[in-house]
Amino acid sequence: MAEELKLLGAWASPFSLRIELALKLKGIKYQYIEEDLSNKSPLLLKSNPVHKKIPVLIHNGKPIAESLVILEYIDETWKNNPLLPENPYDRAIARFWAKFVDEKILQIAVKFRLAKEKEKEQIIQELGEQLQFLEKELEGKEFFGGESIGYVDVVAYFIVNWLQVQQEVRQIVFISEEKFPVLCKWMGKLHEIDVVNGCLPPKDKHYAYMRAQIEAAKSAIK
Repeated sequence: MAEELKLLGAWASPFSLRIELALKLKGIKYQYIEEDLSNKSPLLLKSNPVHKKIPVLIHNGKPIAESLVILEYIDETWKNNPLLPENPYDRAIARFWAKFVDEKILQIAVKFRLAKEKEKEQIIQELGEQLQFLEKELEGKEFFGGESIGYVDVVAYFIVNWLQVQQEVRQIVFISEEKFPVLCKWMGKLHEIDVVNGCLPPKDKHYAYMRAQIEAAKSAIK
């Protein structure tokens, strides 16, 4: 019986884009199903009844939720072009940095979105301090995965790209070549890879979406 693989996602979600990139890096065919997050489908609610969020990967009728969990499932199921290192210690370190991106970098960035003006400078400083840890971890390497794209690269890329889009739309500097030369060089390398660049949302559409999100957040804190 042929394998059936579906991805429930949202076009602008960095979490959904992670899964798309991982599948494409491994050359895996899948059916992408765009979810309307303001009107979630019965399939999404059935497949992820706990969090009711995307992404969800459905493999032969069995759903897997949460992007970091899905990435590991993909890597364990399809062994070609591995994302995680073979060595147990190196695998643990990769998992540490992936969690760091989501639990530190992303959470601080989300906090900025709902912050009042007087709080924003402090949050930008806090974000910079955490980004410096990523900068140091990447020093002397082509990618977080070494000489090829790995687990942490897939996890971090779309979050850093999201920050770069945010700063262009908001006209606020989160990441600059002066402060983060290693991270910026790494992003440039990834942008040049067709399969990576092909996963990015259309620029104009993405910027318009971000502007709408920012306006909605401003209304929420008034």
